[in-house]
Amino acid sequence: MVNLLERPRQQDAAPAPKKERRPVARLTLPTLLTLTAIVTILPFAAMVVVAFAPPSGRTFPDALDPTRFTFENFSRVLSSSDIPRWTVNSLLYSLVSVVFVLLFAAMAGYAFAKKRFPGREIMFWAFLATLMVPFQATLIPSYILVSRLDWVDSYWGLIVPTLANSQAVFLLRQFISQLPDELFEAAEIDGAPEWRIFTQIVLPLIRPALATLGIFVFLWHWNDFLWPLVIGQSAEMQTLTVGLATLQTQAVPINQIMAGATITVVPSLLVFGLLQRYLTDSIAMSGLKA
Repeated sequence: MVNLLERPRQQDAAPAPKKERRPVARLTLPTLLTLTAIVTILPFAAMVVVAFAPPSGRTFPDALDPTRFTFENFSRVLSSSDIPRWTVNSLLYSLVSVVFVLLFAAMAGYAFAKKRFPGREIMFWAFLATLMVPFQATLIPSYILVSRLDWVDSYWGLIVPTLANSQAVFLLRQFISQLPDELFEAAEIDGAPEWRIFTQIVLPLIRPALATLGIFVFLWHWNDFLWPLVIGQSAEMQTLTVGLATLQTQAVPINQIMAGATITVVPSLLVFGLLQRYLTDSIAMSGLKA
């Protein structure tokens, strides 16, 4: 018997529609990123514009006239007898430092990551603690040591004190620690010596990390100012960053200084462009676990 008083079942309520993101919220992040990019690029763009401007167009808006752009500032800077020497010094300082910093950091990182020896953790954290000490605090002791070795105003004094990089050791140690131990155990069973394991197993596997670290090390040394200023006491031993700073005291037009600064940016862009693929590979591999 049908209960006439029974109320009909209510149909299942339909799921509430999802709230769509507001157009304003979707535009906020791209807008902020665009503004950040503009603020970041603006000083570089101003430097390039002034570098191409004629001597009379030192300020804005005179320097913005594209019909008056000229390469005269670059030709005068490159014709200077000091600029080529400063460029060679910067290249030697940067490239030699990159090679040896990566080599020493890779060897130290491999030892700290895969080798077992007494005091390993204490030694690693003590070495890593040097990151907490600012470079300015060790500047005077480093200079005294270099002067007693008679390395002042020489490539030895410019390059050697910068080769022990604790940050590079830490980064490569973290990357090497992700490599599976079975690779090294199999190599040891096959009788491979340590140097062969390091050169044929470790270095090829950490190539993206080496390329990424190489970019940063090159930029650190290429843009370094304080240590080359202290060590390079003669004009022949100055780097580009120090040499361009000294031009301001020689009544050199600002257009030529900006042209020299533009030239110093080119190697950095080339290095980043050539190694950008390894940089992305390193970022992708950093999230993988062995």
